[in-house]
Amino acid sequence: MPIAPDPTPWAFPHHSTWDPDDDLVALGADLEAGTLITAYSLGLFPMPVTLDREELGWFSPVERGVLPLDGIRVSRSLRRSARAFEIRVDTAFDEVMAQCGSPERPDGWITPEFVRGYTRLHHLGWAHSVEAWRDGRLAGGLYGVSIGGLFAGESMFHRDRDASKVALLGLVDLLRDEHADQRVLDVQWQTPHLASLGVVRRPRGEYLEAVGRALRLPLPAAFRVDD
Repeated sequence: MPIAPDPTPWAFPHHSTWDPDDDLVALGADLEAGTLITAYSLGLFPMPVTLDREELGWFSPVERGVLPLDGIRVSRSLRRSARAFEIRVDTAFDEVMAQCGSPERPDGWITPEFVRGYTRLHHLGWAHSVEAWRDGRLAGGLYGVSIGGLFAGESMFHRDRDASKVALLGLVDLLRDEHADQRVLDVQWQTPHLASLGVVRRPRGEYLEAVGRALRLPLPAAFRVDD
């Protein structure tokens, strides 16, 4: 099992107090491992926000982006492209995070503090990378947080065409086991690009109920930490 982090000293507001029309739920706290695990278990994820100044925001979208494991859309061309890649797990987490957080990316939000926080989570066995390799080099990938039956996808990148999509296909395959119908693959928001792959919107309340059930499930085999 992953190593349990120290408990967070922060208390997040109860979901009954969240604004039903606002994705932003809270401000402040930190990116320590215990805080992150608590937040994800409550249906929250962090991103920096700029109000009067830059602060750490905690979000729970009113309409959550979720990819049903039996609903992913794979075009014929993508299926052909996938044959050229090899899927690996956690062999290049630092590089995946570095690429996702590259300052050259437009609208980038992954700060050095996020890199340090999720790298600590990775060392404790909670954060994972799914990588698409081609001809012995990292061509694309994604990273996220795995707690029981919840995989909270954070970001993805590609160097080669289709590599990030292939990494997502690889993740779906890793989550498809005897508990697949109860697992939750969270992608935060539905974008047009993600919608083309089968991502749907789930009302916040429905998402929170699904996460509550998913947290009781065992981890997928690919993300279990060896003793």
